[in-house]
Amino acid sequence: MKNFVSVDDVYDINPLVEQALKFKTDPFASKSLGIGKRLGLLFLNPSLRTRLSTQIAASNLGMESIVFNVDKDGWALEFAEGAVMNGTTVEHIKDAAPVLGQYFDILCVRTFPTLQNREEDYSERIINQFIKYAGVPIVSLESATLHPLQSLADIITIKESVMQIPASESAGVKIVLSWAPHVKALPQCVANSFAQWVGAWGEAEFVITHPKGYELNDAFTANARIIHNQEEALANADFVYVKNWSAYKDYGKIISNDADWMMTNQKIAITNNAKIMHCLPVRRNVELSDEILDGNNSLVTQQAGNRVWAAQAVLNEILKSK
Repeated sequence: MKNFVSVDDVYDINPLVEQALKFKTDPFASKSLGIGKRLGLLFLNPSLRTRLSTQIAASNLGMESIVFNVDKDGWALEFAEGAVMNGTTVEHIKDAAPVLGQYFDILCVRTFPTLQNREEDYSERIINQFIKYAGVPIVSLESATLHPLQSLADIITIKESVMQIPASESAGVKIVLSWAPHVKALPQCVANSFAQWVGAWGEAEFVITHPKGYELNDAFTANARIIHNQEEALANADFVYVKNWSAYKDYGKIISNDADWMMTNQKIAITNNAKIMHCLPVRRNVELSDEILDGNNSLVTQQAGNRVWAAQAVLNEILKSK
């Protein structure tokens, strides 16, 4: 594995998932692999689970990790080619990235969309400029359009749960990604990425449900069935992933904010006793009710825990290929 910015960087999802689950049972199995290696974690926006889980994963592999909050501690970076830097930016990525490549063996980068300019956000200019100029492997800790480490952790979590189902009952797993209301406009990153990974995994029936106007980019949803009736979509579901996102077509806008789309125990009564997923942080009693988050069907804490093993499996693959 050279870089990790989308599912396209993964040759086969299942062996990566299996490796992550092995690390979960034996976290220090490859402790010597990262000795003498340094991991840089660059944040252009805040993080909790992504930052801490990746640091723990690096430590488990024997790597030293250094966190740098670019948006707070560093110079304002310029990413535009041919820029005349007579404004607020101080250092060009062409100059910063090669230096960072000298300091670190692997660079992890977290950025965020503006939700103002769809073409610019979906060009993934920032993450691609790091890939172009750093000269070392780049791991996405979330980009303008995707969140691959989260999606890998999601697949790991689903796989764990399916493994606990008797073989006679595990055929025909149905996964539903359900839009939820939110108090502000959020990016499509998690939804795009989850749809991309579930589609590439290809081991479940996949349905996306949302109000009209919240259609995602077709490039990520080609393997999903889109249903605008939430009740119809939830019928007989085994896993329900709840997440808000703003509009893609009317970019970054809140088209509607129907509170009836909040996930509750009453909603999942028509499912196959579905397990409930969310990437966190979550707005309680807006996206999901307390009863469902605190209930036996919730996998959200397990998902968050699996972020460590997702990151460790990815770093392990990159280190082995260096």
